[in-house]
Amino acid sequence: QVQLVESGGGLVQPGGSLRLSCAASGFTFSARTMSWYRQSPGKERELVARIFSVDGSTNYADSVKGRFTVSRDNAKNTVYLQMNSLKPEDTAVYYCNVRIILTNYWGKGTLVTVSS
Repeated sequence: QVQLVESGGGLVQPGGSLRLSCAASGFTFSARTMSWYRQSPGKERELVARIFSVDGSTNYADSVKGRFTVSRDNAKNTVYLQMNSLKPEDTAVYYCNVRIILTNYWGKGTLVTVSS
C-alpha cells in the first residue's frame, strides 16, 4: 500500500532553515509527481511546492518562491523540501502528497514552528 512518511520538522527561529523529507513506498516513485502541502490552524490546506516526474520541473506557491526548494531522489524514493529564511507565517503542519489514479494519498505530516 502507498505510504508517505514525513520527517524533519521542529522549532526554528525566524530567518532559520529546515529540511523536510518524505519517504515514499508502495508505488513507482519515479513515475509520480510529488507535492508538499501545509495547513495552519483555522486555515485550509494549501499547496506549497510540486515536483514533476517527467522532467523534474517544479512550481511553488507565491508565498514561498525564492525561499523554498523542492527536490527528489528517485534512488531513495524520497522527496525533500528545503526551507530557508523561514517566517512565523510558515508555521504549519507540512504534508507530503501523491495523487494516483484520482486518489490523493497523504502522510501524517510534520510540524514546523517558526518562533523566537
